[in-house]
Amino acid sequence: MRNSIYTERPSIAETVLPLFGWQQVPLSIEPFGSGLINSTWKVTAVTGEAFILQRLNMQVFTQPNHIAANIRQIADYLQQHTPGYLFAAPVQALNGTSLVTIEGTGCFRMFPFVKGSVTKDVVASAAEAYEAAVQFGQFTHLLSGFEAAQLHITIPSFHNLSLRYQQFLTALQQGNTERIEEAKEQIEQVKQLASVVQQYEAIRSNPGCKLRVTHHDTKISNVLFDEQGKGLCVIDLDTVMPGYFISDVGDMMRTYLSPVSEEESDYSKIVIRTDIFEAIVHGYFEQMKTDLSADELKLFVYAGKFMIYMQAIRFLTDYINDDVYYGARYPTHNLVRAGNQLVLLQQLLASETVLHEIVNKVCDLKQS
Repeated sequence: MRNSIYTERPSIAETVLPLFGWQQVPLSIEPFGSGLINSTWKVTAVTGEAFILQRLNMQVFTQPNHIAANIRQIADYLQQHTPGYLFAAPVQALNGTSLVTIEGTGCFRMFPFVKGSVTKDVVASAAEAYEAAVQFGQFTHLLSGFEAAQLHITIPSFHNLSLRYQQFLTALQQGNTERIEEAKEQIEQVKQLASVVQQYEAIRSNPGCKLRVTHHDTKISNVLFDEQGKGLCVIDLDTVMPGYFISDVGDMMRTYLSPVSEEESDYSKIVIRTDIFEAIVHGYFEQMKTDLSADELKLFVYAGKFMIYMQAIRFLTDYINDDVYYGARYPTHNLVRAGNQLVLLQQLLASETVLHEIVNKVCDLKQS
């Protein structure tokens, strides 16, 4: 997925680019970004103009036309209501759509490369976390008048915690018995924290918790920054669907709060950076303060629990099921990932009182 487009499949440059109107040999085509699902390249023309070429992973996104339709609806709405907002809409192909499909090769799309933009793979400071939270909050806020139900569901039940927990229980009945025995400590931890699922169910039945246009994949690499470190816009809209704000805020907490990633096997390095937490709350609330209900304001800390717990369950379930979803570079890879997330969750729970105080402080400051 990360190889040069030429070495991976030499004919792609010749067969795909002309379908988007290219009349010249590109100056360069290089792997771009750190995404693990789609294959992405930066294509530079001899004029210096650059584009992002992407091949969709159709095993994950089985209905690419649904993604294209969602992005088109959002682009049209933003252009009508907030034309000054930077939205990296896809390039229209010669067939009149934003997608081209080549049998045996894949489904492709192109985006203009935002000049002067940079991406980040790791949150290094509270300032970066704040800028990212502002961008994700602004995205949802600007679409507050858009009827979220109009969007296609691109990954069914993507953040359905109740389903993920049921899949975990099913794995315990049908999965690899040796792995179940090896993972008994982590399994017990997940069971002891099942109240997180119960609270999710309460949210789903609470009219004070609204389904909105939600990004669902708020890692830092899905924000474009300028060269001075200011956020420009959000990218990678494949998972934009109706959802609860806890998905976006929770995913930021899951991927920003610890200085190490879910791949870290030295659990002693996993800590909660409270300055990063405050930056997330500050940036997101700054944009969403007129949208969030009183019930939702109480859920900032829960958002972190929700996403970290769900990811721990997904890694653990995959381990028990012999690594059929995430794959593994070594035999206990998904067990290590699950343990990592459970440690992060325990650290969050240990800091819960302090984190609630931060939420109260930030909301009071911004409302006064």
